[in-house]
Amino acid sequence: MDIKLLVMDVDGTLTDGKIYMSANGEFMKAFNIKDGYAIARLKEYGIEPAIITGRESDIVKQRCVELKITELYQGVENKLFKLKDICAKKGITLSQVAYIGDDVNDLPCIQQCGVTACPADAVKKVKLVVTMVTEAKGGDGAVREFCEYLVEKCGSSKDDEIADYEFSEIKFEEE
Repeated sequence: MDIKLLVMDVDGTLTDGKIYMSANGEFMKAFNIKDGYAIARLKEYGIEPAIITGRESDIVKQRCVELKITELYQGVENKLFKLKDICAKKGITLSQVAYIGDDVNDLPCIQQCGVTACPADAVKKVKLVVTMVTEAKGGDGAVREFCEYLVEKCGSSKDDEIADYEFSEIKFEEE
């Protein structure tokens, strides 16, 4: 497998699916630091992280800035159309894309990508068709699990020393 891009859904995948709202709209989402750590390391293995989400959120935009994710697409109704557009711009095929999502709006992408996953608490229709169902729930390390799987099965490090370590055991300075 030659995976070049990891595409992630947000609500229910990078988060637990809960949205805390005030009278003025969206207020807070929680992200798992272990997911973020793994996402930030992916480029070392030749895999670029990207987000395609149906909702729009300044919180997600800020999280992408923190993790240096430059491929962020929010408010997307047709995720597969957007994904095909991204692939065309990058000169890659859908078989070179890994995708993790949790709900039926992710199915068109899941059914076309090379390697796919969903959190343990994803809807049944998604669980039935993905390559991997993580042990962790959305927002609780599911993306970390998938990143580790991708690095083990698909990643190619430019630094042989890094490639010799287990992904989950690499120690980096805290931000």
